[in-house]
Amino acid sequence: MNSVAAIDLGATSGRVIVGRFTGGSIEMETVGRFANDPVMTPGGLQWDLMALYRGVTEGLREAFRIAPDISSIGIDSWAVDYALLRGDRMLGTPFHYRDERTAAGVEAVHQVASFDELYRRNGLQFLPFNTLYQLACERGVLDAADSMLLVPDLFAWLLTGEKVAERTNASTTGLLDVTTKEWDTALAERLGVSARVLPRLVDPGETIGDLLPRVAKDLGGSAPVVAVGSHDTASAVVAVPMRADRAAYISCGTWGLVGVETREPVLTDAAREHNFTNEGGAFGRTRFLHNVMGLWLLSESIREWERTSGEKIDLPSLLAEAAEVTAPVGVFDANDSVFMPPGDMPGRISTWLAENGQPLPTTRAEFARSIIESLAEAFAGAVRTASELSGIPVETIHIVGGGSLNELLCQLTADRAGVPVEAGPVEATAIGNLLVQGRAAGFIDGDLEDMREVVAKAFPPKRYAPA
Repeated sequence: MNSVAAIDLGATSGRVIVGRFTGGSIEMETVGRFANDPVMTPGGLQWDLMALYRGVTEGLREAFRIAPDISSIGIDSWAVDYALLRGDRMLGTPFHYRDERTAAGVEAVHQVASFDELYRRNGLQFLPFNTLYQLACERGVLDAADSMLLVPDLFAWLLTGEKVAERTNASTTGLLDVTTKEWDTALAERLGVSARVLPRLVDPGETIGDLLPRVAKDLGGSAPVVAVGSHDTASAVVAVPMRADRAAYISCGTWGLVGVETREPVLTDAAREHNFTNEGGAFGRTRFLHNVMGLWLLSESIREWERTSGEKIDLPSLLAEAAEVTAPVGVFDANDSVFMPPGDMPGRISTWLAENGQPLPTTRAEFARSIIESLAEAFAGAVRTASELSGIPVETIHIVGGGSLNELLCQLTADRAGVPVEAGPVEATAIGNLLVQGRAAGFIDGDLEDMREVVAKAFPPKRYAPA
């Protein structure tokens, strides 16, 4: 059997998935699932790395049990967060990108290099948690470090002992030259980041290394770790069943990543002013996109309601009630940074709506409807802007990830954008991870467009026509 394993680490949970390639198609089986719960420490909000590693190894152990012939392992995760190492010792646990420390880092970086200059060099939208801003908060620790590993590269090191930086994720650090796709060591040195901490770059499809002997013994099997689009959005976009010259995508989960795929970065003044980013895609493509707050708005609201009421909220029931809301609901700016931190999301939404003369929701269903209407408006606006800035005529919007299951969100996005939405696959990130490995192993042939044909046949999308 032609099998590979994907480690897919999301902001709230992680999974290990076995993919099997037969007859030019792909089948998937989830063999491990575990929570990803950050921890508030005296130093700040940090990731529980060892709990994640335990979940990864337990999942891989099960993967080797049911598929001893696994040919390779690929790892994807969220972007920008990292660990600093000296030799084979981590100098602390990775911080969460929502930790408050980054504000000081932004000020320190912009004293050295303006945002205009940074955009010309790295092509990234301004996000206060981009890696270069976080590193500006690490002055003392950076002096002691000899390597920096982003989260998926960190797990690759734990499994293989090899220190590398996969290029799609490295593009989110702000330290990768957007044109050459190599480390911008001159910028790094100016910002106080020694070039010695920047690992060797690898591309999706390259072999990183074999499992360490002690790891292989523990897992009950061995296989090489192969680089994939290790930024989860890069893997997700691989699995968008689209015609890239006439479509936009929305990878919708905790975040909504809204954009188009281009052959070259878009570095115009207009792109910078609209805060669009140019991130590395698999096979040399560029993901020209804008970050929208995403379903974090809804999940954090539910968390607050459950905390204050002590009752468990059923999401499908809440969404069904939201779909039945007929009273006007307020629409807020889903990109406002006030919604970034954890905490009382319904309270912040109410405050924003009141301050901007919008109707205030009074029930949970109305809150949910307000959130989904606001996301749909933000998604539609970002698609229009992406099309204008890139010159790509958008005839279809593809929504992949968990948000593709939200029928109300898909329909309202189609309505507000005025073009059809095609929803699915839900597991786009894992599928993209598996496809890159399958292609590297020779289990499937062709280019990126051929891979997307495989996705379209194996996971037919659901279509929503604009009302």
